[in-house]
Amino acid sequence: MIDEAELVSALRGQVAGRMAAHAGAGPLPVAQRRQLVEKYTAQVLDAHAHACVTGGQVPLSAQAEARVSRAITDYLAGAGGLQALLDDKDVENVDANGCDQVFVRYTDGTVVQGPPIADSDDELVDLIRSLASAVTFGDDDKGAGEERAFDRNNPSLDLRLPDGSRLAALMSVSRRPSLSIRRPTMLAADLDDLAARGMLDRPLAAVLGAAMRAKLNIIFGGGTNTGKTTLARAAARAIPAEERLITIEDAYELDLFDEVAHPNVVAMQARRPNLEGVGAVPMVTLLRTALRFNPDRVVVGEARGDEVIELLKAMTQGNDGSFATVHCSSSQQAFSRLMMYAVQAPERLSFEASALLISEAVHLVVHLAWSPDGQRVVSSVREVVGFDGRDVISNEVWRPGPDRRAPPATPFRSETLARLEAAGLTPAVVDRIGW
Repeated sequence: MIDEAELVSALRGQVAGRMAAHAGAGPLPVAQRRQLVEKYTAQVLDAHAHACVTGGQVPLSAQAEARVSRAITDYLAGAGGLQALLDDKDVENVDANGCDQVFVRYTDGTVVQGPPIADSDDELVDLIRSLASAVTFGDDDKGAGEERAFDRNNPSLDLRLPDGSRLAALMSVSRRPSLSIRRPTMLAADLDDLAARGMLDRPLAAVLGAAMRAKLNIIFGGGTNTGKTTLARAAARAIPAEERLITIEDAYELDLFDEVAHPNVVAMQARRPNLEGVGAVPMVTLLRTALRFNPDRVVVGEARGDEVIELLKAMTQGNDGSFATVHCSSSQQAFSRLMMYAVQAPERLSFEASALLISEAVHLVVHLAWSPDGQRVVSSVREVVGFDGRDVISNEVWRPGPDRRAPPATPFRSETLARLEAAGLTPAVVDRIGW
């Protein structure tokens, strides 16, 4: 009986040999490379079937041939052992600690150990390099053109795959080469969709939608992978289509452009230095540039450095309705995180000046957390009301309950409620909240 894995390895080598003839022309565009791999795979499979028949052996069944063809094509023109996971819409995250310790998180919150994604750790490193090369020289304008070395001198890698997934990889500084992939989910979801999935209740969804229309400045906070970007993206669906949005990110994730919902979007991405250590464009530079592009709102994918001061300035200088995400463990901690970034920036603001700037710029902080049952939920909403010395003063209008989900706690101030009602928050929703 033919060992399918051995056959895949043997035929893959033949296809790779034929592909080597094109190496002199430099890296091929992704579409052209896949077309050639599929062509040569069909040829070597035909030759294998002919050899089986002439040698008196049973050729591969149609199903087995399809599996072998898929394995070869995925390896040489796709994501190898990752491809099946990337093709599964129910897969949310993939974490591999070496080639064979693979953990897959699904959209329903379950985590299972998956099959190996490569035959060896060396092959895993080759796979990651192949993915980096495809992004560098591929057809995806959201990743093409940057140098993406992955070796002992460049042991970490962060890139955006063509389907929008984020891949982070390590080698040499970890015991085994490792990778983590975060899949974009619910790209077209709005707040009602998130409410239907249990991330927040419908009255709070109505409040956040009104807050967006009322042009309140919002910070979306939470820990890693709690759904900050998903919630921010969904909330942005409430922004009127005629507004011009400028997004600034370290890595493209927001994807706010939509021909109907958001047709006027300029997406900017920070650039790391190249292999010679030059060419870096930090987020703070992009934020200053963005303000010259006539934005109605400025959106920062993740505020975590010098750009915080420019963001807060934008929020107080006519770009109302701007928003950003921040890593923090509580809604209260969001203020100290922003303050820390501000005092560490080259401007060296004092804690008192930072608290004043934050209190003047930010209207709401919306915090996300994991519930005990493994769901991403909105756990807190704070309304900023002022500052006192080094402290930003706020009211927690939604407060974490026993299950981390946030029930209403304290009413908004009358002026904030008036802005929300003017933006479409109905008395019926206010009555349901219980204020």
